[in-house]
Amino acid sequence: MTPKILTTLSSIAEAKKRLFTTWKPTLSQPSALVLAAGLGLSALTPFAVANSQTASATGKTQLISQGGQKVEITLVSYAVTKAAYEKIIPQFVAKWKREKGQDVIIKQSYGGSGSQTRAVIDGLEADVVALALALDTKKIEKAGLIKPGWEKEAPNNSIVTRSVVALETRDGNPKKIQSWSDLAKPGIKVITANPKTSGGARWNFLALWGAIAKNGGNEAQALDYVTKVYRNVPVLPKDAREASDAFYKKGQGDVLLNYENEVILAAQQGRTSPSYIIPQTNISIDGPVAVVDKVVDKRGTRAVSEAFVKFLFAPEAQREFAKVGFRPVNSAVAKEVDKKFPKVSKLYNVQSLGGWDGVQKKFFDDGAIFDKIQSGRR
Repeated sequence: MTPKILTTLSSIAEAKKRLFTTWKPTLSQPSALVLAAGLGLSALTPFAVANSQTASATGKTQLISQGGQKVEITLVSYAVTKAAYEKIIPQFVAKWKREKGQDVIIKQSYGGSGSQTRAVIDGLEADVVALALALDTKKIEKAGLIKPGWEKEAPNNSIVTRSVVALETRDGNPKKIQSWSDLAKPGIKVITANPKTSGGARWNFLALWGAIAKNGGNEAQALDYVTKVYRNVPVLPKDAREASDAFYKKGQGDVLLNYENEVILAAQQGRTSPSYIIPQTNISIDGPVAVVDKVVDKRGTRAVSEAFVKFLFAPEAQREFAKVGFRPVNSAVAKEVDKKFPKVSKLYNVQSLGGWDGVQKKFFDDGAIFDKIQSGRR
Protein backbone atom coordinates (compact mmCIF):
# COMPACT_ATOMS: atom_id res chain seq x y z
CA MET A 1 0.00 0.00 0.00
CA THR A 2 1.48 3.35 -1.03
CA PRO A 3 2.30 6.12 1.52
CA LYS A 4 -0.34 8.39 -0.08
CA ILE A 5 -3.09 5.78 0.40
CA LEU A 6 -1.93 5.16 3.98
CA THR A 7 -2.06 8.91 4.69
CA THR A 8 -5.57 9.16 3.24
CA LEU A 9 -6.85 6.22 5.24
CA SER A 10 -5.19 7.59 8.38
CA SER A 11 -6.90 10.98 7.95
CA ILE A 12 -10.31 9.38 7.48
CA ALA A 13 -9.76 7.00 10.39
CA GLU A 14 -8.81 9.94 12.60
CA ALA A 15 -11.99 11.74 11.60
CA LYS A 16 -14.09 8.62 12.23
CA LYS A 17 -12.85 8.55 15.82
CA ARG A 18 -14.42 11.98 16.28
CA LEU A 19 -17.73 11.08 14.61
CA PHE A 20 -20.53 11.34 15.34
CA THR A 21 -22.27 13.89 17.50
CA THR A 22 -25.78 13.77 16.07
CA TRP A 23 -28.78 15.90 17.01
CA LYS A 24 -32.33 15.27 15.97
CA PRO A 25 -35.72 15.74 17.65
CA THR A 26 -36.05 12.14 18.79
CA LEU A 27 -33.65 9.21 18.56
CA SER A 28 -34.75 5.81 19.73
CA GLN A 29 -32.30 3.30 21.11
CA PRO A 30 -32.49 1.00 18.06
CA SER A 31 -31.83 3.97 15.78
CA ALA A 32 -28.80 4.91 17.85
CA LEU A 33 -27.45 1.39 17.40
CA VAL A 34 -27.93 1.59 13.64
CA LEU A 35 -26.15 4.94 13.66
CA ALA A 36 -23.19 3.46 15.48
CA ALA A 37 -23.13 0.47 13.13
CA GLY A 38 -22.90 2.83 10.17
CA LEU A 39 -19.35 3.76 11.16
CA GLY A 40 -18.16 0.45 9.79
CA LEU A 41 -19.23 1.14 6.21
CA SER A 42 -17.09 2.25 3.28
CA ALA A 43 -14.34 4.79 3.99
CA LEU A 44 -15.61 6.77 1.00
CA THR A 45 -18.99 7.27 2.69
CA PRO A 46 -18.02 7.69 6.34
CA PHE A 47 -21.43 9.11 7.30
CA ALA A 48 -23.40 6.13 6.05
CA VAL A 49 -26.57 5.31 7.99
CA ALA A 50 -28.63 2.24 7.16
CA ASN A 51 -31.86 4.07 6.36
CA SER A 52 -30.15 6.69 4.19
CA GLN A 53 -28.72 4.24 1.66
CA THR A 54 -29.86 1.68 -0.84
CA ALA A 55 -28.00 -0.97 -2.80
CA SER A 56 -27.92 -0.68 -6.59
CA ALA A 57 -28.14 -3.58 -9.00
CA THR A 58 -24.35 -3.68 -9.11
CA GLY A 59 -24.21 -4.11 -5.36
CA LYS A 60 -22.62 -0.70 -4.73
CA THR A 61 -23.96 1.53 -1.98
CA GLN A 62 -25.74 4.68 -3.14
CA LEU A 63 -27.15 7.56 -1.16
CA ILE A 64 -30.93 7.96 -1.40
CA SER A 65 -31.98 11.39 -2.64
CA GLN A 66 -32.55 13.68 0.34
CA GLY A 67 -36.17 14.68 0.68
CA GLY A 68 -39.48 13.70 2.20
CA GLN A 69 -39.79 13.91 5.96
CA LYS A 70 -36.10 13.86 6.80
CA VAL A 71 -32.83 15.36 5.57
CA GLU A 72 -29.33 14.73 6.88
CA ILE A 73 -26.29 16.99 6.66
CA THR A 74 -22.84 16.90 8.23
CA LEU A 75 -21.00 19.82 9.81
CA VAL A 76 -17.21 19.58 10.11
CA SER A 77 -15.68 22.20 12.40
CA TYR A 78 -12.77 22.84 14.74
CA ALA A 79 -12.89 21.74 18.36
CA VAL A 80 -13.61 24.92 20.30
CA THR A 81 -16.82 25.68 18.36
CA LYS A 82 -18.57 22.59 19.70
CA ALA A 83 -20.00 24.33 22.77
CA ALA A 84 -21.74 26.89 20.56
CA TYR A 85 -23.01 24.49 17.91
CA GLU A 86 -24.58 22.25 20.55
CA LYS A 87 -26.89 25.19 21.31
CA ILE A 88 -27.28 26.51 17.76
CA ILE A 89 -28.17 23.28 15.98
CA PRO A 90 -31.37 22.50 17.94
CA GLN A 91 -32.59 26.05 17.23
CA PHE A 92 -32.03 25.62 13.50
CA VAL A 93 -33.63 22.17 13.50
CA ALA A 94 -36.76 23.58 15.18
CA LYS A 95 -36.88 26.52 12.75
CA TRP A 96 -36.57 24.29 9.69
CA LYS A 97 -39.29 21.99 11.03
CA ARG A 98 -41.66 24.93 11.58
CA GLU A 99 -41.02 26.41 8.16
CA LYS A 100 -40.54 23.31 5.99
CA GLY A 101 -42.25 20.55 7.96
CA GLN A 102 -39.10 18.47 7.62
CA ASP A 103 -36.84 16.89 10.25
CA VAL A 104 -33.13 17.73 9.98
CA ILE A 105 -30.39 15.52 11.37
CA ILE A 106 -27.07 17.35 11.65
CA LYS A 107 -24.09 15.14 12.25
CA GLN A 108 -21.02 16.88 13.61
CA SER A 109 -17.28 16.25 13.61
CA TYR A 110 -14.86 18.35 15.67
CA GLY A 111 -11.08 18.40 15.80
CA GLY A 112 -8.06 20.49 14.91
CA SER A 113 -8.77 22.70 11.91
CA GLY A 114 -5.81 21.38 9.94
CA SER A 115 -6.66 17.72 10.53
CA GLN A 116 -10.33 18.37 9.74
CA THR A 117 -9.28 20.00 6.46
CA ARG A 118 -7.17 17.01 5.49
CA ALA A 119 -9.98 14.61 6.39
CA VAL A 120 -12.48 16.45 4.16
CA ILE A 121 -10.02 16.49 1.27
CA ASP A 122 -9.35 12.78 1.83
CA GLY A 123 -13.03 11.82 1.67
CA LEU A 124 -14.90 12.91 4.81
CA GLU A 125 -18.18 14.06 3.25
CA ALA A 126 -18.95 17.40 4.89
CA ASP A 127 -21.94 19.40 3.69
CA VAL A 128 -20.73 22.44 5.66
CA VAL A 129 -17.23 23.29 6.90
CA ALA A 130 -16.59 25.90 9.62
CA LEU A 131 -12.83 26.09 10.08
CA ALA A 132 -10.37 28.20 12.04
CA LEU A 133 -8.94 30.12 9.11
CA ALA A 134 -9.75 30.79 5.47
CA LEU A 135 -6.47 29.19 4.40
CA ASP A 136 -7.92 25.81 5.38
CA THR A 137 -11.15 26.45 3.48
CA LYS A 138 -9.10 27.50 0.45
CA LYS A 139 -7.26 24.16 0.57
CA ILE A 140 -10.62 22.42 0.22
CA GLU A 141 -11.46 24.80 -2.64
CA LYS A 142 -8.17 23.94 -4.38
CA ALA A 143 -9.01 20.25 -4.00
CA GLY A 144 -12.09 20.91 -6.16
CA LEU A 145 -14.73 20.42 -3.45
CA ILE A 146 -15.75 24.07 -2.98
CA LYS A 147 -16.33 26.44 -5.88
CA PRO A 148 -14.26 29.64 -6.09
CA GLY A 149 -16.09 32.70 -4.77
CA TRP A 150 -17.48 30.92 -1.71
CA GLU A 151 -16.60 33.99 0.39
CA LYS A 152 -19.44 35.91 -1.27
CA GLU A 153 -22.04 33.18 -0.73
CA ALA A 154 -22.79 34.14 2.91
CA PRO A 155 -22.98 37.40 4.88
CA ASN A 156 -19.85 39.18 6.17
CA ASN A 157 -17.67 37.57 3.47
CA SER A 158 -18.53 34.21 5.09
CA ILE A 159 -16.71 35.08 8.33
CA VAL A 160 -19.01 33.69 11.02
CA THR A 161 -16.85 33.91 14.15
CA ARG A 162 -14.29 36.43 15.32
CA SER A 163 -11.74 36.52 18.13
CA VAL A 164 -8.40 38.16 19.01
CA VAL A 165 -5.12 37.01 20.55
CA ALA A 166 -4.90 37.02 24.34
CA LEU A 167 -1.76 36.99 26.48
CA GLU A 168 -2.56 34.40 29.13
CA THR A 169 -0.29 34.67 32.17
CA ARG A 170 0.24 32.76 35.38
CA ASP A 171 -2.25 33.57 38.15
CA GLY A 172 -1.62 37.08 39.41
CA ASN A 173 0.69 37.82 36.46
CA PRO A 174 3.92 37.55 38.50
CA LYS A 175 6.11 38.70 35.56
CA LYS A 176 3.94 41.86 35.15
CA ILE A 177 3.31 41.26 31.46
CA GLN A 178 1.11 44.05 30.09
CA SER A 179 1.72 44.37 26.36
CA TRP A 180 3.36 42.87 23.28
CA SER A 181 6.65 44.59 24.04
CA ASP A 182 7.05 42.59 27.25
CA LEU A 183 7.26 39.32 25.29
CA ALA A 184 10.64 40.31 23.83
CA LYS A 185 12.24 41.06 27.20
CA PRO A 186 15.03 38.80 28.48
CA GLY A 187 13.85 36.18 30.94
CA ILE A 188 10.23 35.98 29.66
CA LYS A 189 9.31 32.50 28.44
CA VAL A 190 6.58 32.53 25.76
CA ILE A 191 4.49 29.48 24.85
CA THR A 192 3.04 29.25 21.34
CA ALA A 193 2.71 26.43 18.85
CA ASN A 194 4.63 26.00 15.61
CA PRO A 195 3.07 28.10 12.81
CA LYS A 196 4.34 25.58 10.26
CA THR A 197 1.95 22.99 11.69
CA SER A 198 -0.70 24.98 13.59
CA GLY A 199 -3.35 27.35 12.23
CA GLY A 200 -3.74 28.97 15.64
CA ALA A 201 0.00 29.59 15.79
CA ARG A 202 -0.18 31.37 12.43
CA TRP A 203 -2.64 33.83 13.98
CA ASN A 204 -0.23 34.27 16.91
CA PHE A 205 2.69 34.95 14.57
CA LEU A 206 0.71 37.50 12.55
CA ALA A 207 -0.39 39.20 15.77
CA LEU A 208 3.25 39.51 16.84
CA TRP A 209 4.23 40.87 13.45
CA GLY A 210 1.33 43.34 13.43
CA ALA A 211 2.18 44.54 16.93
CA ILE A 212 5.00 46.44 15.22
CA ALA A 213 4.05 46.64 11.53
CA LYS A 214 0.50 47.83 12.28
CA ASN A 215 1.55 50.17 15.07
CA GLY A 216 3.86 52.58 13.28
CA GLY A 217 6.86 50.30 12.78
CA ASN A 218 8.44 49.10 9.56
CA GLU A 219 9.08 45.53 8.43
CA ALA A 220 12.72 45.52 9.59
CA GLN A 221 11.56 46.50 13.08
CA ALA A 222 8.81 43.88 12.98
CA LEU A 223 11.31 41.19 12.00
CA ASP A 224 13.66 42.21 14.81
CA TYR A 225 10.85 42.13 17.37
CA VAL A 226 9.39 38.78 16.28
CA THR A 227 12.88 37.25 16.21
CA LYS A 228 13.44 38.34 19.81
CA VAL A 229 10.08 36.88 20.89
CA TYR A 230 10.84 33.49 19.32
CA ARG A 231 14.19 33.44 21.11
CA ASN A 232 12.04 33.45 24.26
CA VAL A 233 10.01 30.43 23.06
CA PRO A 234 11.46 27.34 24.80
CA VAL A 235 9.41 24.76 22.87
CA LEU A 236 7.27 24.76 19.73
CA PRO A 237 4.38 22.29 20.17
CA LYS A 238 2.71 21.09 16.98
CA ASP A 239 -0.71 22.57 17.74
CA ALA A 240 -2.64 24.88 20.07
CA ARG A 241 -3.82 22.02 22.29
CA GLU A 242 -0.27 20.84 22.94
CA ALA A 243 0.76 24.43 23.63
CA SER A 244 -1.98 24.76 26.25
CA ASP A 245 -0.91 21.46 27.80
CA ALA A 246 2.69 22.67 27.95
CA PHE A 247 1.59 25.82 29.78
CA TYR A 248 -0.98 24.35 32.16
CA LYS A 249 -0.12 20.70 32.64
CA LYS A 250 3.65 20.88 32.35
CA GLY A 251 4.06 24.33 33.91
CA GLN A 252 6.20 25.63 31.07
CA GLY A 253 6.44 29.34 30.27
CA ASP A 254 5.33 32.64 31.75
CA VAL A 255 2.77 33.56 29.10
CA LEU A 256 0.66 31.59 26.62
CA LEU A 257 -0.52 33.09 23.33
CA ASN A 258 -4.10 31.95 22.97
CA TYR A 259 -7.43 32.79 21.36
CA GLU A 260 -9.52 35.07 23.57
CA ASN A 261 -12.50 32.75 23.10
CA GLU A 262 -10.43 29.74 24.21
CA VAL A 263 -9.52 31.57 27.44
CA ILE A 264 -13.14 32.54 28.12
CA LEU A 265 -14.52 29.06 27.42
CA ALA A 266 -11.86 27.32 29.53
CA ALA A 267 -12.70 29.57 32.48
CA GLN A 268 -16.44 28.89 32.03
CA GLN A 269 -15.79 25.15 32.11
CA GLY A 270 -13.67 25.46 35.23
CA ARG A 271 -10.51 24.23 33.51
CA THR A 272 -8.59 27.41 34.31
CA SER A 273 -8.92 30.61 36.31
CA PRO A 274 -6.65 32.68 34.12
CA SER A 275 -5.12 36.10 34.22
CA TYR A 276 -4.98 37.50 30.71
CA ILE A 277 -4.43 40.69 28.74
CA ILE A 278 -5.95 41.72 25.40
CA PRO A 279 -3.34 43.91 23.65
CA GLN A 280 -4.71 47.09 22.12
CA THR A 281 -3.16 46.37 18.71
CA ASN A 282 -4.54 43.00 17.66
CA ILE A 283 -5.47 40.81 14.74
CA SER A 284 -9.03 39.83 13.95
CA ILE A 285 -9.09 36.03 14.09
CA ASP A 286 -11.72 35.35 11.44
CA GLY A 287 -13.39 31.93 11.23
CA PRO A 288 -15.10 31.21 7.89
CA VAL A 289 -18.01 28.93 7.02
CA ALA A 290 -18.74 27.41 3.62
CA VAL A 291 -21.00 24.93 1.87
CA VAL A 292 -19.05 22.08 0.27
CA ASP A 293 -20.47 22.29 -3.22
CA LYS A 294 -19.41 18.89 -4.53
CA VAL A 295 -20.92 17.10 -1.54
CA VAL A 296 -24.25 18.98 -1.33
CA ASP A 297 -24.83 18.60 -5.07
CA LYS A 298 -24.09 14.89 -4.86
CA ARG A 299 -26.32 14.36 -1.82
CA GLY A 300 -29.12 16.78 -2.73
CA THR A 301 -28.63 18.82 0.45
CA ARG A 302 -27.84 22.27 -0.91
CA ALA A 303 -31.06 23.98 0.23
CA VAL A 304 -30.84 22.94 3.88
CA SER A 305 -27.04 23.40 4.01
CA GLU A 306 -27.27 26.96 2.67
CA ALA A 307 -30.13 27.71 5.07
CA PHE A 308 -28.03 26.43 7.99
CA VAL A 309 -25.09 28.62 6.98
CA LYS A 310 -27.37 31.65 6.72
CA PHE A 311 -28.83 30.89 10.16
CA LEU A 312 -25.34 31.05 11.71
CA PHE A 313 -25.31 34.81 11.08
CA ALA A 314 -28.74 35.38 12.66
CA PRO A 315 -28.93 37.03 16.10
CA GLU A 316 -29.97 33.84 17.91
CA ALA A 317 -26.91 31.93 16.61
CA GLN A 318 -24.53 34.84 17.11
CA ARG A 319 -25.63 35.11 20.74
CA GLU A 320 -24.61 31.50 21.29
CA PHE A 321 -21.18 32.15 19.77
CA ALA A 322 -20.83 35.18 22.07
CA LYS A 323 -21.70 33.13 25.14
CA VAL A 324 -18.67 30.90 24.59
CA GLY A 325 -16.28 33.78 23.96
CA PHE A 326 -16.45 34.67 20.26
CA ARG A 327 -16.89 38.32 19.32
CA PRO A 328 -20.14 38.55 17.31
CA VAL A 329 -20.05 39.47 13.63
CA ASN A 330 -23.72 40.50 13.81
CA SER A 331 -23.70 44.22 14.64
CA ALA A 332 -26.89 44.13 16.74
CA VAL A 333 -25.56 41.30 18.92
CA ALA A 334 -22.17 43.01 19.13
CA LYS A 335 -23.88 46.00 20.75
CA GLU A 336 -25.73 43.72 23.19
CA VAL A 337 -22.50 42.17 24.48
CA ASP A 338 -20.25 45.19 24.05
CA LYS A 339 -19.22 45.29 27.73
CA LYS A 340 -18.24 41.61 27.77
CA PHE A 341 -15.19 42.12 25.56
CA PRO A 342 -12.25 44.50 26.16
CA LYS A 343 -11.87 47.25 23.60
CA VAL A 344 -9.21 46.89 20.91
CA SER A 345 -8.08 50.23 19.54
CA LYS A 346 -6.24 48.95 16.45
CA LEU A 347 -7.84 45.85 14.93
CA TYR A 348 -6.50 44.65 11.59
CA ASN A 349 -7.13 41.55 9.48
CA VAL A 350 -5.26 39.16 7.21
CA GLN A 351 -6.33 41.06 4.10
CA SER A 352 -4.38 44.10 5.33
CA LEU A 353 -1.29 41.87 5.42
CA GLY A 354 -1.78 40.68 1.84
CA GLY A 355 -4.40 37.92 2.17
CA TRP A 356 -3.78 34.29 3.05
CA ASP A 357 -2.00 33.33 -0.17
CA GLY A 358 0.45 36.20 0.23
CA VAL A 359 0.83 35.62 3.97
CA GLN A 360 1.55 31.93 3.49
CA LYS A 361 4.20 32.63 0.85
CA LYS A 362 5.83 35.49 2.76
CA PHE A 363 5.88 34.01 6.25
CA PHE A 364 5.25 30.26 6.37
CA ASP A 365 6.38 28.54 3.15
CA ASP A 366 9.68 26.65 3.26
CA GLY A 367 12.51 29.17 3.33
CA ALA A 368 10.20 32.08 4.17
CA ILE A 369 10.45 34.50 7.12
CA PHE A 370 9.54 32.04 9.88
CA ASP A 371 12.15 29.51 8.70
CA LYS A 372 14.76 32.28 8.68
CA ILE A 373 13.80 33.26 12.23
CA GLN A 374 14.10 29.62 13.28
CA SER A 375 17.51 29.21 11.69
CA GLY A 376 18.70 32.21 13.72
CA ARG A 377 17.54 30.53 16.96
CA ARG A 378 19.73 27.47 16.44
